[in-house]
Amino acid sequence: MKFQSAYRPLRLSRLILSAAALSLSLSLLPGQSHAQARDLPDFTELVERVGPAVVNIRTSERARNAAANGGPEIDEQMQEFLRRFGIPVPGQRRAPPRGERGDRGNEGGTDDDQAPQRRGVGSGFILSADGYVMTNAHVVSGADEVWVTLTDKREFKAKVVGADRRSDVAVLKIEATGLPAVKIGDVGRLKVGEWVMAIGSPFGFDNTVTAGIVSAKARDTGDFLPLIQTDVAINPGNSGGPLLNMRGEVVGINSQIYSQSGGFMGISFAIPIDEAVRVSDQLRGSGRVVRGYIGVAPDDLSKEVAESIGLGKASGALIRSVTSGGAADKAGIEGGDVITKFDGKTVDKATDLRRIVGGMKPGSKVVVQVFRRGAMKELNLTVGEMPDDAKARTGEAEPKPIAGAVAALGLQVSDLSDAQRRELKLRAGVRVDAASGVAARAGLREGDLILAVDNTEVSSVKQFQALMSKAEKAKLINLMVRRDDIVSFVLLRPAR
Repeated sequence: MKFQSAYRPLRLSRLILSAAALSLSLSLLPGQSHAQARDLPDFTELVERVGPAVVNIRTSERARNAAANGGPEIDEQMQEFLRRFGIPVPGQRRAPPRGERGDRGNEGGTDDDQAPQRRGVGSGFILSADGYVMTNAHVVSGADEVWVTLTDKREFKAKVVGADRRSDVAVLKIEATGLPAVKIGDVGRLKVGEWVMAIGSPFGFDNTVTAGIVSAKARDTGDFLPLIQTDVAINPGNSGGPLLNMRGEVVGINSQIYSQSGGFMGISFAIPIDEAVRVSDQLRGSGRVVRGYIGVAPDDLSKEVAESIGLGKASGALIRSVTSGGAADKAGIEGGDVITKFDGKTVDKATDLRRIVGGMKPGSKVVVQVFRRGAMKELNLTVGEMPDDAKARTGEAEPKPIAGAVAALGLQVSDLSDAQRRELKLRAGVRVDAASGVAARAGLREGDLILAVDNTEVSSVKQFQALMSKAEKAKLINLMVRRDDIVSFVLLRPAR
């Protein structure tokens, strides 16, 4: 009985304490919930304000199906998914949009190769109240007809004012006035970790809103534009839609995703709006974008090569080849030079040079700082204009890489005749006649030209042999080697 009487008060006290704790917890929950709600962003006002300026873009082209014309192939599972939601499958026949007359001459459709086909769905946003629309160049590429649909369901046939594939920016024009337009934001104020929102038409679902944060800025995924990386959900159909900050300003154009499945995997990229506006201004003015061109093939500089040539740090663009007759060739830039500054701007890597040159106005006179054989030089250069060539980048020819390294052991070399030097446009160098042993395993082969040893220009076989014999066995030797029109630095450790 004592045990029971002693136990009951203890049990009652535990119940009282538990009830008090529960009451205290419940009293704290509303405050915690409100605090969490205050910390999370609310996008509703942004969607209401900016949503009407975002448009759906549909394109069509005269072809049997999209796959036959380089368009994406969609597997049966995805086709069934689209059908369930009433979304036309790209590459299959569709009812023409309002105002469009379909060709009814062949009801079976087996020979009707001229019928308009649904090619794709994309997004865009209205730049100005008089009907200018911005989107991605790849959204409208190859399209015979482009249709823009507003949130109020009005549909307009659009004219492609201009499209720049290098930046993936296009400008359209629709015949309308008094349209709601977006506000352009300042990309310089954008911070990593900042909340951002996207509006677009993934898989044809108009005005779909997704949100996330800025994951990184200035990602080097393209030659001319450093892209904004986010974790905002972007899928096919979002391309060309706006990326918005919490002030409702457009800071980017959603353009790419990184994916191993074809769908969103948490990494998406947007074109910075300041770069896109510069491109759009040129497209609206002349229908094309003019870029600078100097005629070089730049490459990144490794730490080992930088140290071996005496540059110290791996900063600069290594010139692999120079286009004959181009701006760089006329200025005296040579293969093997390292461009460290261009028009006063520091060049840390190859993409820096491409972007700086691409942004220059043709005809501009600039000073180029190069590192050549252990010393800095300044050269005067007049920027040329980039040709309208699908393979042209900022003045570069596609390099043919030299495999491996070059070794001195196992080499047979010969002098170049005066005629050969004139033909090759070389002041000096020796020709590799044969390579075996260490040299062959390193990748050197007959026909290669050795231009310099440890920043010393090689003028003859005798000089080359003297330089190699003086090389310290414990030290890496740097060889400048030319194969075809490509120059490469190769590090060699002599055998002990």
